[in-house]
Amino acid sequence: MTVSHCGSVSALSLGLPASTAIPEQKGPLPKALFVAKAPVSAKLKQRLVNDIASITMLALARPANTGLEAGTRVPEVLVIGLRLTPKATDVPVEVIDLIAGQRKSGIVFVCVRETPFEGSTREECAFAVRRALPGRAGHTPVHQVYASAWRPAGEAQLELSGASIDDLWASMCSQTILGTTDHADLDARLIRHGQVARLQAEVDKLTRDHQRAKNPAQRNEIYAKLHKAKTQLAALRAE
Repeated sequence: MTVSHCGSVSALSLGLPASTAIPEQKGPLPKALFVAKAPVSAKLKQRLVNDIASITMLALARPANTGLEAGTRVPEVLVIGLRLTPKATDVPVEVIDLIAGQRKSGIVFVCVRETPFEGSTREECAFAVRRALPGRAGHTPVHQVYASAWRPAGEAQLELSGASIDDLWASMCSQTILGTTDHADLDARLIRHGQVARLQAEVDKLTRDHQRAKNPAQRNEIYAKLHKAKTQLAALRAE
């Protein structure tokens, strides 16, 4: 069987079992499929046209083809390739939000782009998932799109991990966001991950502000804030 692919990326190149791979003829998904199912703004339609060259189903993980137990929250995990156009350089968050919001399945998006590298070009990959933010029971869930760093396409790997499809989805989220298959206490770790990211951004901004400041009083005030943010960041990372 020839398996479907997005650029050079396929279920097999990602390290997933052949039993989960989608045949090539069943892989391509028309963009209109996702526009027809939900109200879509003109801006988002333009992003679909201008930023996405193709959408391809790469893999489908279910109890029947993985040997994992059925999930109580997630029925299956899909792996969908998004091949970006030359105009697009970043993970297409709005498109991912649109597609993932239309299914109960867990979906790992594999974004593929061509980028300049050492006088030529190379194919790069980033993983992305849409996941509900940790919140209180009974409240309307708020979702966020998380993305990994870009890496050479040949180095992009995913692993089937866990005892059930729910475990697998949690592990895929952990692999994408935290770089590990370990999904224990994932919500708590994601909260800490978000706090670390916000503090790091604050440290970076305060560092730049401190370098630019000329007034001694202003420099001292910024330095105090910077020292506090660095102390909080170090404490979080030590947990």
